[in-house]
Amino acid sequence: MLYNFHAGGKMSPQDQGERGMRTDAEASADNNAEAVAFTPGEPNPVFALSPDGMKAMAKKLRRHIVTMTGKAGSGHPGGSLSAVEIVTSLYFGVLRHDPNNPHWEDRDRFILSKGHAAPLLYAVLAECGYIHADELSTLRSLGSCLQGHCDATATTGVEMSSGSLGQGLSFGVGVALAGRLDGRDYRVYVLLGDGECDEGQVWEAAMAAAHFRPDNFKHGGFKLDNLVAIIDRNRLQIDGWTYDVMNIEPLADKWRAFGWHAIEVDGHDFPQLIAAFKEAKQVRGKPTAIIAHTTKGKDVFFMENNADFHGKAPTAEEVDRALEDLK
Repeated sequence: MLYNFHAGGKMSPQDQGERGMRTDAEASADNNAEAVAFTPGEPNPVFALSPDGMKAMAKKLRRHIVTMTGKAGSGHPGGSLSAVEIVTSLYFGVLRHDPNNPHWEDRDRFILSKGHAAPLLYAVLAECGYIHADELSTLRSLGSCLQGHCDATATTGVEMSSGSLGQGLSFGVGVALAGRLDGRDYRVYVLLGDGECDEGQVWEAAMAAAHFRPDNFKHGGFKLDNLVAIIDRNRLQIDGWTYDVMNIEPLADKWRAFGWHAIEVDGHDFPQLIAAFKEAKQVRGKPTAIIAHTTKGKDVFFMENNADFHGKAPTAEEVDRALEDLK
């Protein structure tokens, strides 16, 4: 593991003792402990990686994704691989977070709305120290804290239990609004899939987020400029190309029409991603949508732009081939 932290998901007391996991009592003590002193609005310096460091981390995360889905024999590698740079940028350059105090009230929140990309989130949680790296080999196993879709009651570091698509942005609006009501300065980042944007609930949430604005005093005049939606625009969903299944273009203009500030970037370019997140922090009075143009199955040659690997795990032979691509 990159950092010498330790945390873990919900396991039996026996397993917790054997694996060195924290007990509920220890976790509770952490929650009441004094938080690490961070500069307001700035990421935890422990996790600040250089651009080269981020590239190395991205490759490591991709190897985790391929290995764990291959061992499980099921899972969603394609959409996990496409979002690696997005999530790497957040956890290692943007978010304020602390694995030793995962319920710290002023932490920034990352919400995985496209919950089938759980392998990516588990990989980054392991590299940050929220869970043990050896837990990754238990993906989708009976009794594992790492199920096919994230479970916030089972896995330390997971903010929202996921399953049905389209729900994460609504959850994020609520969390962002709660932060404003409580007078806290944390930020909320929600990762959605582009196919997920077929869901009507996404646009209900988008409309609601823009509704809470300074001039709307009837509803308290709250502004949700602490909310950022990132759309993983890899152009593929389980049934094929998004423009064949349900064309969502012009996507940026749709978000702007709903009252959001919209930014488009290359979702595999770290400088562009970091600049977009910095720009979002400067926006006042409205939430921000970052449309990250990506490639499904990125950096694994036979998975790139291949809808078959939306929800199909690689075979043992394919795992070997993929790991060769990721050397």
